[in-house]
Amino acid sequence: MLIEKIHHVAYRCKDAKQTVEWYTKYLEMDFQLAFAENQVPSTKAPDPYMHIFLDAGGGNVLAFFELPQQAPMGRDENTPDWVQHIAFQVDSVATLERVKARLQADGIEVVGVTDHTLFKSIYFFDPNGHRLELAADTSTPELLGKAAAVKWEMLEEWSRTKRAPQHAAWMHATEFQA
Repeated sequence: MLIEKIHHVAYRCKDAKQTVEWYTKYLEMDFQLAFAENQVPSTKAPDPYMHIFLDAGGGNVLAFFELPQQAPMGRDENTPDWVQHIAFQVDSVATLERVKARLQADGIEVVGVTDHTLFKSIYFFDPNGHRLELAADTSTPELLGKAAAVKWEMLEEWSRTKRAPQHAAWMHATEFQA
């Protein structure tokens, strides 16, 4: 089997209209499509929903379901809120800074710009509580090669010890110098 691409990823939202407006305003995504049913086509379960689709660029689609008859949205309380996130690549660090300023001007808390050496990122939450990352590539072929050269050795060491291998500690050295 050869997967061609991700068709779409889908998450739950609190309010479909608010979600479309937020992603259009802050991430400049185009609202592509919406459909709704009173039952789920795959399971036939009676569960009214609104399903929306946003163009995340490059053939990528981000989708959401609003489920008004389900219990309120929650999250995995055993997983820190920084772990589960959606990361979008942008064209430059200047774009990261521009979006950061726009978000902060509207009172949205932003973490970063964080230097991962291979890329720089900002982090923030959408109105549904989903953590988002915008990342701008800052890598070189040499840096990518250096990181890739130790991936299996790092994974094997982690698997044995459950302690962070230090083979690629150079990637976050500037973040931890302070």
